Order: sequence, then structure tokens, then C-alpha cells
Amino acid sequence: MRRLRQQPWLRELVAEHRLTPSDLIWPLFVLPGSGQEEEVASLPGVYRRSIDGLLPQIEAALATGIRAIALFPVTPTELKTEDGREATNAKNLICTASQEIRRRFGDQLGIVCDVALDPYTTHGHDGLLRDGKIVNDATVEVLCQQAVIQAEAGASVIAPSDMMDGRVGAIRRTLDETGHQDVVIMSYAAKYASAFYGPFRDAVGSKSQLGGGDKKTYQMQPSASDEALHEVALDLSEGADIVMVKPGMPYLDIIRRVKSEFAVPTAAYQVSGEYAMLAAAAQNGWLDRQACMLESLLAFRRAGADMILTYFALEAARCL
Repeated sequence: MRRLRQQPWLRELVAEHRLTPSDLIWPLFVLPGSGQEEEVASLPGVYRRSIDGLLPQIEAALATGIRAIALFPVTPTELKTEDGREATNAKNLICTASQEIRRRFGDQLGIVCDVALDPYTTHGHDGLLRDGKIVNDATVEVLCQQAVIQAEAGASVIAPSDMMDGRVGAIRRTLDETGHQDVVIMSYAAKYASAFYGPFRDAVGSKSQLGGGDKKTYQMQPSASDEALHEVALDLSEGADIVMVKPGMPYLDIIRRVKSEFAVPTAAYQVSGEYAMLAAAAQNGWLDRQACMLESLLAFRRAGADMILTYFALEAARCL
């Protein structure tokens, strides 16, 4: 078996899986205002930036071969409300950013916009909270409005991350009825109530709102495996074009099961906690940052992911 491992050219020739910059989607955090830049303390090397600061970053990403970004807003506290109404404001930060990016880069770039209410609510939940419970159908109505204004602002991919039941079908119908038939839906189909999301909540400012609460009544429990296939099947039947598993590395088995069962475009999200662990260990000299970064991303491809959302995207693309 060692015969085919003797030379670099031979190892490349027989490689079973490959990682390229076009496999990567770069999540970006958007700040209001201009000239603003803040490093996220729990995500070393990851920054929140105002729109003017994002544009050169996106230009650099395109130069490396990255073809898609995912936008997440940092909503000012004064705009957060119990009902998250800022999510449906056509002039909100995410819509303004999408419009600017689309004007600057045209159709050479895919813009993925997150559909959920947690960046906009005072309680930090993805849906509407009534009498201490997240209500499903009323939330879905708001999500549909959110999806439409994002599509109108230039989003090429709508990514519902809320985990409400029936939201993919409702969003698909609403997009079609409003003339956005070509807008893709990337569903967070198997999204787990994971402990690995902490640094992301720091980045968008929802951690303090959520407080000691959790999202276990609508996100999946980590013990579930078969249930993930039911979730994916439902979302595909409702019109999802791409399905996502989140988090990534702790759920490689789910990625493999989804890809084997459905053979559809499958995304994995290397979430903030996964990035933070590798980055912190590398900072301490315990791991080789570049080698572990690339190995972790290749693992997603090996498991069956066609695309990977990762905070390492620009760095990895430059290495590749």
C-alpha cells in the first residue's frame, strides 16, 4: 500500500478528495456606520466590519477563488425588540450591506443571507416568544417577510437557520409569488442545539439577550441521528435547493448519512466554537494552524460536504 505514497506527484494523482477555494463560503459580520472594525475576542483573527471595510475583504476573497459569502448583522441594542421587527425593515443593516456588495461586485459573487430573528430580538431567540414559548406559525410569517426583503436587496441565497417547522415551504412559496423564483434556499436542515455556538453569539451580540436560556425546543438534540434525515427529507420536499448540517466536525457522521441518503447539494458549517478551538490551540503553539485548518476542511469534503461555511475561508483559500 505504501507504493502509491512515495512521491508528492503520485499522492496528488491518486487523491480521493480535494479541497478548492470554490468549496468555501466565508461568513462575515457587518457593523453599522463606516470606518468601523472590531476583532471578536473569542474568535481570534475574525473581525466585525462596517460595509466600507467589508468591500476590500470581499475583493481579496474573490481574487483567491472564493465565490460566496454569508452575511450576519451586528444589530444595535436600541433596534432590538421583543418581536424583532428590524428583521423586516427593508433598510436594515443586512439589506443595506447586500445592496452595496451587489452594486460593487455584480453577479460574480453569491450572497447568502441568514433568515432568523435572533440578531433582532431582545430575548435572543430565533422566533417569536409568547408566554415563554417560541410560536411556530407566527414566526414563519415573519421569516417569509424577511426572506423577501433580503431577496429584493440582492441576496442570491436565502438561508433559514431558525428551525421552525414548515418554514422552507412557506418561504419558497412567498419567494415565488413575489417574483424571486431564481433565489436559492440553503436550509439549515439539521441544526443542533450545540454548545459550539458561543463565539458566534458573542460576534452578533445575541449572547447577552439569550442569557441562561437555550434553543432546545426548536433545534435538534445532539443525540439525534435518524431525526436529521427526517428534517432533511422534509426540507427537500418543501423546496430546499441545498441542505446544511450544523455544527460541522462533531457531526461528520450526519453529513455522511445525509449525502449518502439524498445525494443532493450538502453544506457543512464549521461553526465558531470549532474555529475558536483550533485558533486558540495554534496561538499557544499546541497545533500547526495551517496544517490543522486544511485537514479539518478536507474532512468535511471526505464526509460528503459539497461546500463549507468557515471563518478560515480567506486564509485557507490563500494557502490552497
